[in-house]
Amino acid sequence: MTGYTFLLTFFLFLPTMVNAAVPVNPTPADQMPAAITGNAGPLMGKDVNYYGNNPRTKGYLAVPDSDGVKGGVILIHEWNGLSQRIRETADAFAAEGYVVLAADLYQGRTGSNRDENMVLVRESLSNPEEIILNLEAAAAFLKNRDDVNGKVATVGWCYGGGVALSFAIGSEHHEGTAIFYGRLVDDPEKLKHINHEILGTFAELDMGPSLEQVDAFVAALRTAGIANDVHIYDGVQHGFWLHVDRDPESNSGPALDAWNRLRAYLSRTIGS
Repeated sequence: MTGYTFLLTFFLFLPTMVNAAVPVNPTPADQMPAAITGNAGPLMGKDVNYYGNNPRTKGYLAVPDSDGVKGGVILIHEWNGLSQRIRETADAFAAEGYVVLAADLYQGRTGSNRDENMVLVRESLSNPEEIILNLEAAAAFLKNRDDVNGKVATVGWCYGGGVALSFAIGSEHHEGTAIFYGRLVDDPEKLKHINHEILGTFAELDMGPSLEQVDAFVAALRTAGIANDVHIYDGVQHGFWLHVDRDPESNSGPALDAWNRLRAYLSRTIGS
C-alpha cells in the first residue's frame, strides 16, 4: 500500500472511528425531541469512565458542537439501567446546548425484565453512600471540563427520579434537580438540606408515587422553604414523558408541556 493510499483509506474511515459532537438544534416550542417519541437517529456520543472508584462504571457523554461554556446535565436512568433510550435522550439534551453525562449506577449492567430490574434496584439502593459518591464523581467530571460553566443539574426518571432527590438531599455539588416520578421524601427536616429549586413532574394515573404522596412531598418542600415547580399531568401513566410512544395520543400533549417546563427550568438554574 502506498503512503497516499494509506492516508486516503484513513480519512475515509475516520468518521466511523471518532464520535461526532451533537449539532445544536433546539426543538421549537411546539415539538418534542425525537428521542422520547421513539424516533431518534444514530447515537452521537461516547461511553466514558467517569468514576475512578469503579472502572466497570461507564457513563455516556454527549457534547454539543457549539463554542463557549454551557451548563452540565447528569441523566439518571430508570430501573433497567443505562439503556438506549437514555443515551438517545442524552443526545437530545446536547442538541439543546448542554454537556450531558448519562450516569451508570449499575456498573455497566442492564435488566431485561422485571425480576432482573428489581435485583439491580435493590443492590444499588442497599448502598446509598455509593450512589452519592458515583453522582458526585459525575458532577465533578462535568464541572472540570473547560466547556462547562461550573453548574450542573440532574434529571432522573422513576428509579432515577428518587435517586435524583436523594442526591439533592445528600450532596451540595450541583445546582438543579428535575424529578420525573420516583420515590419521594415528605420529611421537611430532610428536605431542608436541598440548596436549589426542585422541578417535579408526575402522572395522575401513577400509583408510585400516588397523588397523595406527591401532595405530601409538595407540602414538605413548602414547609422546608425549598423553591419548587411541581406539576401533576391528568390522564397519563407512569413513564409518559420518556416513553411518549407507548401511548402517543394521551402522552403527547402532557409530554410537550413537561419538556418546555424542563427546558425553562434548566435555563434558569444552570444556563444554556
